[in-house]
Amino acid sequence: MKKIEQAVILKNQCYIDNIYDMVLYAPEIANVAKAGQFVNVYTGKAEMILPRPISISEIDKKEGTLRLLYQVIGKGTEHICKLQKGSSIKILGALGNGFFVNEKYRNHILIGGGIGVPPMLELAKTLQGNIHIFIGAKSKPILVEEFQKIGANISIATDDGSQGICGTVLDAIEIEEPTADMIYACGPKVMLKAVSEWAEKKQMQIQVSMEERMACGIGACVGCAIKINKKGTHDWENLKVCKDGPVFWGNEVVWND
Repeated sequence: MKKIEQAVILKNQCYIDNIYDMVLYAPEIANVAKAGQFVNVYTGKAEMILPRPISISEIDKKEGTLRLLYQVIGKGTEHICKLQKGSSIKILGALGNGFFVNEKYRNHILIGGGIGVPPMLELAKTLQGNIHIFIGAKSKPILVEEFQKIGANISIATDDGSQGICGTVLDAIEIEEPTADMIYACGPKVMLKAVSEWAEKKQMQIQVSMEERMACGIGACVGCAIKINKKGTHDWENLKVCKDGPVFWGNEVVWND
């Protein structure tokens, strides 16, 4: 159930380059949120009426907090990154469907590219069993220490080869040839397409969290619609990433659109 909450900022500082790390006290939303969901963050500025959708990186239900890692890429996030500790900000959440977790599964592959890595952290904390995460970045992979703390096996791929292998996460996956009961991925569409095709070839299930530009974030404007194959047919339909997703099965997304 989504709620509007006036959240208190407990932390809001630069994590690395143009990525910021925010912790919010929002007990009502934290109590219902799950891995793979997101919140709409409102700037409070009249000239920036549309909210900014930001994925949830960590949830602490006991403390009533949400951790958000976000990239500063426009006026909205430029304003948000300047907000000080102790101030408040309106948020709406938790939004989206989140990842499907089967408690019987014990072997998991997580794949995160760029700012698609943060949603993987709460998921990794939720899953039981063996976790192997593949992290892709241009040069500076994020949240590596956090994944180490929870005992995940970590493989890194960077565009410049400064850490891990030089190449894409798919390159790293093809080198290591991991197997799993379930694959979960979040990142750029080109990456999600590539890893979904790999998973299908290997006959493994994959869930993908789609990154699309959103306006309303609640399914009213149809601005984030993508093509999804209708089950049992050769036809497709438009579904909304914000409401029907952001998580879909990799084999149901129409990638060649």
